[in-house]
Amino acid sequence: MMALAATCIAAGPAQAQAPSDKMVPIAIPAQPDAITLNTGPLPGAKAQESWHSQYNSVFARNVTTATLTPFLPDPAKATGAAVIVAPGGGFRTLSMENEGWDVARALAAQGVAAFVLKYRLNQTPADMPGFEKSMSAMFSAVARPARPTPEAQIAGIAPQIADSRAAFALVRSRAAGWKIDPDRIGMVGFSAGAMLTLATELAGQDAKPAFMGLIYGPLAAVKVPAGAPPLFVALAADDPFFANGGFGLIESWTAAKRPVEFHLYEQGGHGFGMYQKATTSTGWFGDFSRWLGMHGYLKPKAA
Repeated sequence: MMALAATCIAAGPAQAQAPSDKMVPIAIPAQPDAITLNTGPLPGAKAQESWHSQYNSVFARNVTTATLTPFLPDPAKATGAAVIVAPGGGFRTLSMENEGWDVARALAAQGVAAFVLKYRLNQTPADMPGFEKSMSAMFSAVARPARPTPEAQIAGIAPQIADSRAAFALVRSRAAGWKIDPDRIGMVGFSAGAMLTLATELAGQDAKPAFMGLIYGPLAAVKVPAGAPPLFVALAADDPFFANGGFGLIESWTAAKRPVEFHLYEQGGHGFGMYQKATTSTGWFGDFSRWLGMHGYLKPKAA
């Protein structure tokens, strides 16, 4: 799991963490619309949930109880489609604003219901200095372990997959009240959240996303399930974690004759999310939105 965390941490607007981008503890924000999922507390957890600010954004860590926060569109614009949004952070932290709430608001503005998944995380030191030290040690490792296979990665994130499955079950159970078509619920994830999105399709049993967006996640080849959903992938060519590992996932989807769209931006680094940058990677959401439109998710389903 450590090897995975070392490659899936959500970075900030720049490629690497800069000394000036200090983590500052903040009070846990009010989340009045958050719905607690039924997956229970993280087994053996001792450190309690805490939040911090960084890069003019906010992050959660030591999440022990999963929640789902709805961002519903104006009923006059609602298309009946929905997306589970999975922020990244190496399963140690969650980029709740840049890769969660901001994405959900943008989707809702397009008429797509969005649900930000605050999934359970691996425990980190409760105190901020200890957390910073643990992160620095991970990033400064001279020789990182070999990256696990997709199968090994999936085996290491069972609690998070359970949270994702519960999110899909909850949205489907309330689909009528939220004016959502239960067959038009997809998922988009960032970094570690992208890995969780893929794992939800590969090992999520009843979750069955209608479509998937993987934003700067790992691209190792996988065995593609029969009838796998349309896949959208975005990555920057200068991503320090995933730009030099080949494009096996794209090749896997293509070989299985399943729909796939891949955007490789020249620059953007890792963790660009909804940050406004002077690179074409900033356009990923527009590309994703057009892709959703091409597949019919930006308008109500024809009767």
